[in-house]
Amino acid sequence: MKWALGIMIALLPVWNAAAQAPSPPERSLFNRMLHPFGSAKKKVPKYQDVRLRGLLVEVQVPTEPIRLSEMRQLRVKTVLSNLSGYPVALDFPTSQRIDIQLLNPAGEVLTRWSENRAFTDEIGNLTINPREEIVYNETIATRELQPGRVYSVEVFFPKYPELRTRQKFMTAP
Repeated sequence: MKWALGIMIALLPVWNAAAQAPSPPERSLFNRMLHPFGSAKKKVPKYQDVRLRGLLVEVQVPTEPIRLSEMRQLRVKTVLSNLSGYPVALDFPTSQRIDIQLLNPAGEVLTRWSENRAFTDEIGNLTINPREEIVYNETIATRELQPGRVYSVEVFFPKYPELRTRQKFMTAP
């Protein structure tokens, strides 16, 4: 009996950590048969603005460290997806839809994409149908970056501040 008590005491920290960790949602038998290697579902954030529910903003930058001597512009791909079952309409007061900024490790803005752009004062409307994606491929100057550091790129919709995402990347030494 003492050895069983010793094992239980030894496993107590592991058991506590497992009990506190959130468990993944239970999948049904039918779901496991259709998707045996897991689900590729993306988690949709809960926005305060009801009109934005179902939208997901993702940003993609190169995964390998960026060589500043070879690359003057960083490619930034932004994908706005409607994962809901109904269309979502977004209104814009100008021709600007997105804005991109480069942030240092402390979160301070180094470069802003919209600084070098001219936008017209024309009102625009963008309707995203269910399971549709809108892709924005842009570049931003890397002149403020230094080699061997970690930076973040942040993409957001100025009219809708909740539609915002960040991605870290590294510069090569």
